Amino acid sequence: MSDLPRKGLARGARLAALPLGYAGRTAMGLGKRLGGAPAETVLSEVQQRTAEQLFRTLGELKGGAMKFGQALSVLEAALPDELVAPYRENLTKLQDDAPPMPTQTVRDQLAVDLGPAWKEQLVWLDGGPTAAASIGQVHKGRWVDGREVAVKVQYPGAGEALMSDLRQLARVARGIAPVFPGIDIKPLVAELQARAADELDYSLEAEAQSSFAEAFRDDPDFVVPDVVASGEKVLVTEWLESPHSLAHVIREGTTEERNHYGELLARFLFSGPARTGMMHADPHPGNFRPIPATGQLGVLDFGAVARLPERQMPSAMGSLIRIARDADSDQLVAGLRDEGFIKDNVTVDPQLVLDYLAPFIEPAREETFRFSREWMRAQFERVNNPRDPAFTMATKFNLPTNYLLIHRTWLGGLGLLSQLEAEAPFRAILEENLPGFAA
Repeated sequence: MSDLPRKGLARGARLAALPLGYAGRTAMGLGKRLGGAPAETVLSEVQQRTAEQLFRTLGELKGGAMKFGQALSVLEAALPDELVAPYRENLTKLQDDAPPMPTQTVRDQLAVDLGPAWKEQLVWLDGGPTAAASIGQVHKGRWVDGREVAVKVQYPGAGEALMSDLRQLARVARGIAPVFPGIDIKPLVAELQARAADELDYSLEAEAQSSFAEAFRDDPDFVVPDVVASGEKVLVTEWLESPHSLAHVIREGTTEERNHYGELLARFLFSGPARTGMMHADPHPGNFRPIPATGQLGVLDFGAVARLPERQMPSAMGSLIRIARDADSDQLVAGLRDEGFIKDNVTVDPQLVLDYLAPFIEPAREETFRFSREWMRAQFERVNNPRDPAFTMATKFNLPTNYLLIHRTWLGGLGLLSQLEAEAPFRAILEENLPGFAA
């Protein structure tokens, strides 16, 4: 049996301790401030120490804590490296060193989901996992027809641990929010809670992956492994041969590799909705696998997808980006009100709204745009500087519920492109794939 449920109390205690640690450091920072230290220096020290504790704690936990950490990791391009370095180190260590499930536990779960005769289909299964994730582990195997397969098996008790972590994170969200000024932590946790049930059901993931695999079959740029078999807690897919994930390109890739895979990433995220009616909503570097032999990009993990009611991205989104690109401030505010981004009782200056959004629209203006950590950090700092007009403008925007997952995926995609430092024909990609943009 997994030790996830038995460690629930210890996990909760470590998460609950995070706001207390922040409070203690804030008091220490106040003492330094009274002693004459500059406010910016004190805040930086408090955030640094709090971030180190937060990321270290997230890195030591599985379930919801790790999901939360992965959701934040796509935003790391917007944060100073010294803030995210402890997180990156601990998460990598966790993924590499996660204790495997006992072999018998894996076999028992295979029998439950694939039937007692599962060995007649899965004729070989490796003795240990090849990868670990937040709620399960992956084994390499061979199907009866000779295909190499990836066998993902959920940890026993993962559902209870995941929901417990997310409930605890929701309770402590206010305490850890100061680490990420400008990022509203509570809605992020609420979104993870809302999606948790879907991500725990591998049958739903199998349906989504099958749709993507069919839509991208024989595509010259992308590879989505076919689903071979599935159950509620077991997912068997074709094996994707790739030496490393996009994280390797971020760390060590050449300029050519960064540009090539960055462009493919953008094309996949934006072309998916029109081809499947869904958007891959987990733009984490581990889910994208370069295939050097062909130059293709392999895509994994379809547990988090945005199922779009119109089977495409909202046309209003493309129209608003086009209007902002063309600098029509009055029409932009009218469109934002129609979509619910600005509520009727909120008064705004149209030119300030345009000025606030202009830098985010910049990639859609140029024939090619080079994303960078510096660009991403500049946008982040701009909307978090009380002396910048953008700071007050940010508080007047509302994010409609139907845009929550789209917004996080868009932001995550920009974060990955910025980590890659990729140059891509972003405007052309939007013209080809985003309804309303090219009109």
